[in-house]
Amino acid sequence: MFKQILAELKEHASFTTFGAITGIVIMVVSLKLSYKVSYNIFYVLHPLHVFLSALVTASMYKLHTCERISGKCISGKCNLWILLIIGYIGSVGIATLSDSIIPYIGEVMLNMPNRGIHLGFIEKWWLVNPLAIAGIITAYFWPKTKFPHAGHVLLSTWASLFHIIMALGGGSLKWFLYSIIGLFLFIAVLLPCCVSDIVFPLLFVRRSKK
Repeated sequence: MFKQILAELKEHASFTTFGAITGIVIMVVSLKLSYKVSYNIFYVLHPLHVFLSALVTASMYKLHTCERISGKCISGKCNLWILLIIGYIGSVGIATLSDSIIPYIGEVMLNMPNRGIHLGFIEKWWLVNPLAIAGIITAYFWPKTKFPHAGHVLLSTWASLFHIIMALGGGSLKWFLYSIIGLFLFIAVLLPCCVSDIVFPLLFVRRSKK
């Protein structure tokens, strides 16, 4: 299983790197946005991130709990209720860490004026939670990982970014802080996204006895 996790991380590394780079570029051109605009953008990106995260996490679990012949799933042994639990925790829990908690830590450390933690599954529960369930149900019938993971990485980067821009509230930023924020963005994307999409669901996959 450890070798499988390393193989999956290597397979998705390019998506993660590209997502972090796009976040830094967008950060340079979007810092002057107001709190309200940034807030609204965040609550477009974060729920979409949760949907794709749920889709990838649930898909990763489902694809690895099927018996396979020549790469094709021949008998699904995936319990829907287990899939719902793994998909929800792996998406909502880790997406909240990625989009809200890690950026908030950075905002506190940098003493940003409008810093605040925005927990989407509570603050906008009627939007975030149904999208997480929709992603899991989609994975049950149409399990896919590569393309959704690429989109998930991009959305996670951008959601984390606009959480930070909210904290700035249209204020200015000293040039040397760009690199620090870029580091927080990279951490917020690399660790939680790969953990939720790859490591977390694979921890629940039983190794074959054959």
